[in-house]
Formats: sequence, structure tokens, C-alpha cells
Amino acid sequence: MTVAAAVSSGYWYGTDEDARRRRAIELLQAFREYRAAEVAMRRRTRDSMSMGENDLLVLRYLLKAEREHRRVSPGELNRYLGVSTASMTAIIDRLERTGHVRRERHETDRRSIHVIPTVATDSEVRATLGAMHDRMLDAVIDLSPEEGVAVLKALEALQAAVDSITPADHASD
Repeated sequence: MTVAAAVSSGYWYGTDEDARRRRAIELLQAFREYRAAEVAMRRRTRDSMSMGENDLLVLRYLLKAEREHRRVSPGELNRYLGVSTASMTAIIDRLERTGHVRRERHETDRRSIHVIPTVATDSEVRATLGAMHDRMLDAVIDLSPEEGVAVLKALEALQAAVDSITPADHASD
């Protein structure tokens, strides 16, 4: 559904003659369409790399930690994903079998390990996502400072609104 169709159909919010409210509805619908496109892109990425969602999330987390010169334990990955120890072990085993990560003993505590992304993984992720990241950067690089601030404020406010949803909020849906 296009933004105009969503607004004119009253999707979610009903019809409203207030121009300010119509602009807000158009903006929310554009964010939803972006989110749907991003979800589809992530699915295509997972498919092209033959990975599940959690596998790709772990790799992104590990690559970010590597850029920050941080070592990551399986426990940290457990907390990040909110999965069981057994599930995390299975994810790490799978990523190790496919050559995306390696386990390395902790420097001082020989009972502990770190999970390290391989150089090939960094290259594969860059090759798979690099062009998309460049297109995304091109899409926003020419925003004026004021436009950038407006977009950031809108995204922060939307995040706060979504983060404040409680299980009781869903009972009335």
C-alpha cells in the first residue's frame, strides 16, 4: 500500500481532515514502509549467506566488537540475544563449522573463551552489505543539518513510543 493510499483509506488512524495529523500519518506510514523494506533486505541477506536471523545478529555484534577492539564471550552473546546457553552454543558451533567464527581461549582465564569473527566473515559481510550501506548513506548524506536533526528527533520519539509498550497494551488490540 502506498503512503497516499494508506492515508486516504484511514488505515490504522481513521480519516482526519487535520493537515498536521495527515502529515504525521504519512510520515508513520513511510517509516513502516522503510521498516518492511529493511526486514525484506535482511531476509535476502540471510538467505544469500545461508544463515538464520540469530546467526547474522551474532556476526554483526562480533564484527562491531572487533572494530571496537573488544573480545566477546558466549555469555555476552547470550545476554545480547536473550537465548539459552544451549541455543548460543548451537549458534556458535554452526558459525564455527561454516568458517565464520573461531573460538579462542581467554588470555588469563583458561576456562573461558572468546568468540572471534574470521577475516573471511568480515569480507563476506562487506561484500554482501557494502553496496546497500553505500546506497543508504547516499540517501541521507545531502540532508541539511536541520533536516538531519528533525529525522533523528522523530526516530528517537518513535523508538521511545515503541519501547514504552507493555504487555497490557496488547490486550486491547
